[in-house]
Amino acid sequence: MQHDIQYVTMRTNITVRPDGLELRPLSARSVVLSLLLGAHPPELPVKELVRRVEPFGVGGSTARAALSRMVAAGDLRRTDTVHRLSDRLLERQRRQDDAVHPRTHAWSGDWEMLVITATGRGPAERADLRTRLTALRLAELREGVWLRPANLRRPLPDDLDQVAERCTARPDRPAGELAATLWPLDAWAATGRALLAHAARADRPADLFTAFAAVVRHLLADPVLPDELLPDDWPGQALRAAYANYRRELGT
Repeated sequence: MQHDIQYVTMRTNITVRPDGLELRPLSARSVVLSLLLGAHPPELPVKELVRRVEPFGVGGSTARAALSRMVAAGDLRRTDTVHRLSDRLLERQRRQDDAVHPRTHAWSGDWEMLVITATGRGPAERADLRTRLTALRLAELREGVWLRPANLRRPLPDDLDQVAERCTARPDRPAGELAATLWPLDAWAATGRALLAHAARADRPADLFTAFAAVVRHLLADPVLPDELLPDDWPGQALRAAYANYRRELGT
């Protein structure tokens, strides 16, 4: 169903559309970061960065001012005339790369399970652990019990052994039913299809850039489940293909 686009600007500075998409407005910082996060290696000369941000409405003086602020804030490291992502943002690039090109293997039916055993942790520590486990694409079945199908080619960090017991499990519940309980698959797929449709309609460089920045954020929340556990018409691969094509067009 088609809707006329009506933008509502929230106090969080995120644009919410009638189809539920949340699109963040462009800023000089967001454009520079997106370009460097997509570059391998993640560095570009100042002149090249300024040239690449111009199509998105960021002038040269604005770009240079943004670069100076980002260096001061620790987002970037400057070497002569080259700007490079800081170590902190290199980790963000790694997560983004894993979202765009997930590494998987054939699923045997096993599930990874992490049971939190540490006690006496404060709210900040608990919140940090939840964020880490979610980034590892685990989902919480009940408080302190996290799991996912064992189809990812990635080790769990060793330091998790200090706070959790890791196991391999085969739940009795049907795997597809369990996956649908752990992740909002239908809602994720609906948003993914809406993003694809929005990107296909976008014709201005800034609109395309905003759309594909939202695509990357959405892929970060993809549980990357085995094919046999996914709903029909799952848009994950289509989103990745569309983003890869966009990066080729950008020349990064």
